[in-house]
Amino acid sequence: MAEAGDSSESDLIAQVKSGGRRAFDRLVEPHAPRLLALARRMLASPSEAEEAVQNALASVWINRQRLDADRPVGGYLTTTTLNKCRDRLRRRKAASFLGFGRGLEEIIASDDSPGPEDTARDRQEFARVQSEIERLPVRLREALVLVAIDGRSQREAAELLGVSEKTIETRIYRARNRLRESLEFS
Repeated sequence: MAEAGDSSESDLIAQVKSGGRRAFDRLVEPHAPRLLALARRMLASPSEAEEAVQNALASVWINRQRLDADRPVGGYLTTTTLNKCRDRLRRRKAASFLGFGRGLEEIIASDDSPGPEDTARDRQEFARVQSEIERLPVRLREALVLVAIDGRSQREAAELLGVSEKTIETRIYRARNRLRESLEFS
């Protein structure tokens, strides 16, 4: 990215953090087509993809204080969108496991707006996951956050932490397993 683009994005992020809704629209607009294409590939459903992207952008807006003016916003938007897609895929898997038929999925998918129960459940689930991530040992947490949340490559994370790529891979594997176990039993 050019300096001017970085400066403009940094200015937009500062405005967004101050509550500038128009600045937020200008910040995410260039990324929206790419995010929507990614969600469509992940979910294979245009309506679910649109909802996942909308939920991701709403989440970014709600947590706008986490935006970092020194970093490109594209990676953060991508990670958030992927997380929303993963949430939808987990819900599908749970519905399938519980024996809900195909017809029920179509009825659920036809309503594109989340209800208050879904919103509350999503917030509770987010808080629960965030709490479990905070309980991870620091070495596992930092590897997971750098790669899975910040969107860095394993090589970049290894360089930042001064360890090998294999160490990062192992730490991420262990962090995910611990999260999976703790979230299944809590």
